[in-house]
Amino acid sequence: MKISVVIPAFNEEKLIGASLSSIQAAGAAFSGLGWEMEIVVCDNNSTDGTAELARAAGARVVFEPVNQIARARNTGAAAAGGEWLVFVDADSRSERGLFSEVAGEIQSGRCLAGGCTVRMDERHFVGDCGTGLWNLISRIAKWTAGSFIFCETAAFRKIGGFNVELFASEEIDLSKRLKKLARREGKKVVILHRHPLLTSARKLSLYSRQEYLRLLIRMIFHPRKSTRSREACHPWYDGRR
Repeated sequence: MKISVVIPAFNEEKLIGASLSSIQAAGAAFSGLGWEMEIVVCDNNSTDGTAELARAAGARVVFEPVNQIARARNTGAAAAGGEWLVFVDADSRSERGLFSEVAGEIQSGRCLAGGCTVRMDERHFVGDCGTGLWNLISRIAKWTAGSFIFCETAAFRKIGGFNVELFASEEIDLSKRLKKLARREGKKVVILHRHPLLTSARKLSLYSRQEYLRLLIRMIFHPRKSTRSREACHPWYDGRR
């Protein structure tokens, strides 16, 4: 069995080192089973040292010139050679327990795809409330957080990967299509919760409450238009780090 960990990265030189170190350590869960793991970093047109740091840490680096999370993940997945894909964001840190749970789901033969709950690396009232609400929705609806998704490579390719028309909520769109495929094939989509993914809380300090409020209002009243606009989804694309 070969597992491909795919990391989309845009100007992530501050955090990608810690992310890669955590993934390499967590990979012991796979190597302990005799499985192979590769790490593919998709440099999404970074202007900093992201690509160089990733190569120095032993990752294979591919390039995606169009600055879009969906395209970066698709490009990384296209270069991957594993039977299973694990997408992890460059500002997040994994642990062995999480990868062990992923391995257990793969070994069960009943799982097509899945994700996990998340928690911030800093305590913040608004952030804690937001992640708590998301984790509840995620577990009920079986929607994966974009920061951590695992799925059969064949299933990912069968449904066409991430929707490149979307600049946000592409993980929800993917989750819905994976759930439909899982039902057809008699399998399941799972949300793991015993070992939450640790993700950066930096955006809570980089953007004001007013900016988040404007974004929320746009997403509520104009969801289709907003998720298809890079400018409307600026917290993910303006390069503030």
